[in-house]
Amino acid sequence: MALFWCTEALPLAVTSLLPVLFFPLMNIMDSTTVCQEYLKDSNMLFIGGLLMAIAIEHWQLHKRIALQVLLITGVRPALLLMGFMVVTAFLSMWISNTATTAMMVPIAQAVLEQLHKSEEGSNSPGQTSEKINKRNESLLEEKHKKFSKGLSLSICYSASIGGIATLTGTTPNLILQGQVNELFPKNGNIINFASWFSFAFPIMILLLALAWIWLLILYLGFNFRENFGCATNASSKAKEQQAYNIIKEEKKKLGSMKVAEIAVLVLFVLLVVLWFTREPGFIPGWETLIPATFWTLVHTSVKAAGVFRREYMTYQVCCHTSPSLLPALYDAFWSNYTSLISIFASQVLNLC
Repeated sequence: MALFWCTEALPLAVTSLLPVLFFPLMNIMDSTTVCQEYLKDSNMLFIGGLLMAIAIEHWQLHKRIALQVLLITGVRPALLLMGFMVVTAFLSMWISNTATTAMMVPIAQAVLEQLHKSEEGSNSPGQTSEKINKRNESLLEEKHKKFSKGLSLSICYSASIGGIATLTGTTPNLILQGQVNELFPKNGNIINFASWFSFAFPIMILLLALAWIWLLILYLGFNFRENFGCATNASSKAKEQQAYNIIKEEKKKLGSMKVAEIAVLVLFVLLVVLWFTREPGFIPGWETLIPATFWTLVHTSVKAAGVFRREYMTYQVCCHTSPSLLPALYDAFWSNYTSLISIFASQVLNLC
């Protein structure tokens, strides 16, 4: 299997299911035990988070959040770097690091291209000698390359840093929870969403701040006034405005929030609240309000039919299904409603 994992001779999904086929055939493990290993709590939690991430990506909610935060932070070099890092880290807390990076890099590229064009336009060739112009162009090009490297690396670093903040942020966190529950079955569920967040979120903030300071010094230097835009001239302000307009235009392309986006946002907030309040530790969670017999029935149905566990199936499936159905239901209701109004109006006119 390790050979298949490394070479991807078979699709990864097929490789992951090979034990279900070969373990019973080779008398290594019976099929019931093998299948139960695929339906552990940590695996179901990962699938639930993955379904939420798919719903967020499908309806472009993550892009809307990213662009809105960038509009708030502005496009001054230091603040722009911080804005990209904060947005990337926040999104990486809930969706995969790869998907977050793939979404943020094109936005960063568009902003960098506009900044570079503005810098080239501000370097007027007619006022100075050709030798000085070439030197200025080379300095601007070198400065742009350094800032591009710093911004690109900041997205990658932030995606990795943000993934440690939540239990579902990256797969190793869930693997640790699964191993602890397996090796120490009477640990009292010491690793849960709330306990992990209270431990890892401050570390994430600290690492993010250190990474921002390090990248700022390494790629932008110690020029505080220039990096934070404290003493900008007219050309610099025009350059910042053009870059700001690029972000604004990208947000404008998304249009107003659709019914599906609102539904995904509401379900996302509800899911996070359920994760935090299920068993927070310092107070009894909502899990204690539900009889233990209910969880026994749920676990039995999971093992028998492979149904998603507890709250995850209900809310995660709704994340991808309900947003798709809501616009259609709304359109159907509105078309029928307007048809009834038109029929009623025509009848009234006929009577008149």
